Amino acid sequence: MLSAAVRQATRLSRFCQKTRHFQSAAAASSTVNAAEIAHFSRLSSLWWNEHGEFSLLHRMNPVRVRYIREKLLEATFEDQGENARREMESKCAVLAGMDVLDVGCGGGLLSESLARLGAHTLGIDASESNIGIASTHASADPQLSSSGNSFEYRHTSAEQLVKEPKRFDVVCSMEVIEHVDNPVAFLSACAQLVKPGGHLFLSTIARTPLSYFLTILAAEHVLRKVAVGTHTYSKFINPSELISFFQTYRSSPSSSSTPTNSGEIGSGGSPRPWITRTYAHGLPTRLEAEVRGIVYIPWSGEWKLMPRSSTSWGAAECNYLFWVRRPLDS
Repeated sequence: MLSAAVRQATRLSRFCQKTRHFQSAAAASSTVNAAEIAHFSRLSSLWWNEHGEFSLLHRMNPVRVRYIREKLLEATFEDQGENARREMESKCAVLAGMDVLDVGCGGGLLSESLARLGAHTLGIDASESNIGIASTHASADPQLSSSGNSFEYRHTSAEQLVKEPKRFDVVCSMEVIEHVDNPVAFLSACAQLVKPGGHLFLSTIARTPLSYFLTILAAEHVLRKVAVGTHTYSKFINPSELISFFQTYRSSPSSSSTPTNSGEIGSGGSPRPWITRTYAHGLPTRLEAEVRGIVYIPWSGEWKLMPRSSTSWGAAECNYLFWVRRPLDS
């Protein structure tokens, strides 16, 4: 069975490599996939069941939050020095004063965590049912419900939010890009929402035979950890594709510019792409972007963030986190 699955995944990978350029270049009025939204809307009532459909995300969430926190502390050290980093780390609300956007927030697992760290948090989702569940859950927590305008949810998409002037210090989109139509347009929309010097965090799944076996064959069909049809192998995104996108992506000073198929926005964009250099194995320099594998340990029921050094040795062949920073001069 395993060998057959690997052969099928390999054939799918070859097919996707041939067609991805044309799929990405296709113009679309929206990145929202109606079938995907309907699928997650049907499951919306299960978001806060820690032992149900989203149990793996509940277990992954603390690792994602720690990673975001660590990268922001690291950036503070690089920008302002050790004293500033220590001062930031000493605060319970380590994200205090930051404007944070959670794109595709689902039931609010990550949004609530970021709000508790002090961030002015906006969670958005294309599913009205998800927003309803997220809002209801947050309203039951006095700390969150009393935060006023510093924490809110909205039923909208990234490309709709781009039309507004508000920009964010941190934009997160976790386990979302593998469910959208036109990932290039989606990435462009997310990137446009980042302030100069701000941060974009993504979490997704690589398109490899291993990921097909673990996330589709095992998780959906054998172990029934998630509903059948949750993942589509051809929509998985390899780290190299994200790196390639940001090697050519240039920010535009105009918030109303329209993303082009190449990732460059409008005309007159900054001459500097978000990623300017890569080194061994095609990985970016640490100050511009980072790929980190995240691995589920079944015997402990926990997710483990893999070391930076392990990325080039296959640690990001399935689930991984991606961070990239918008240049200050763009």
